[in-house]
Amino acid sequence: MATRRKVSEAEHESRLVDPIKHALDEAEDLLREAASASGDKAEELREQALETLRRSRLALHDVQDSLLDRGRQAVRVTDDYVHERPWQAATIAGVAGLLLGLLIARR
Repeated sequence: MATRRKVSEAEHESRLVDPIKHALDEAEDLLREAASASGDKAEELREQALETLRRSRLALHDVQDSLLDRGRQAVRVTDDYVHERPWQAATIAGVAGLLLGLLIARR
């Protein structure tokens, strides 16, 4: 189940990040082309690049909002779990601390 969830998260991340990468690549290509062009063509290419960068910025804000929402949701779920099962949460924290301590002590 953990593998399936990781694949799902990777796909989700890819859906969020790939359009931004594509838009930035497009803007970079437009700016390179504008550098070699002159006159009205160069101005048009610069405007297209600026518009692409503006869309990329908006997409980045959407990604940031999505990640913040997911983080808040994880915090809520964890808080609910700890309040519903305090002894289990303390046991898990203790075992995790013990394992971490053993790993650090081995170095």
